[in-house]
Amino acid sequence: MRNEGIGLDGFERLTDRQAMHALFECCSSSIWARRVLVGKPFESRESLLDRADRVLAELPEAEIDAALDGHPRIGGKVDNASSEREQAGVAGAQASVLDALADGNRAYEEKFGYVYLVCASGKSADELLAILTDRLDNDPETERRVMRSELAKINRLRLERLLGADGSKAPATQEVSA
Repeated sequence: MRNEGIGLDGFERLTDRQAMHALFECCSSSIWARRVLVGKPFESRESLLDRADRVLAELPEAEIDAALDGHPRIGGKVDNASSEREQAGVAGAQASVLDALADGNRAYEEKFGYVYLVCASGKSADELLAILTDRLDNDPETERRVMRSELAKINRLRLERLLGADGSKAPATQEVSA
């Protein structure tokens, strides 16, 4: 994120176009970004984060699918800075674990029809594989709720990184997501 750690005041100073772009970097749903942006000006960091959560909870399923398009597979090719940072915990994993993740990703997508999404800050590739394996036992309705919850966590982490700690630069964290 180019606007990382800008604080709430910095976010409020962005033009609508700049703010829209910053929000879209947090979540690949243009509808989510537009609906969050409508809440400007925000009286506090928490009001921005709460609005983002509420907007996500109200998105139709088709738009959730659009949001998932911004998330590469765990252990797969990463094509954006946020995902690269978030998948740092997978870097250096054993080939056997990466192969198992690739197999699990395929099985997950065949069963549920969308990418395996997990917010796993600080978790290893082995832990992510275990979570994936467990979630493959979910029924489609349960898994859809879990995935939405994970997406909300990822969006919140990305928004917090955008805002930074009390308006200062965001602390370095290790996050892993699909």
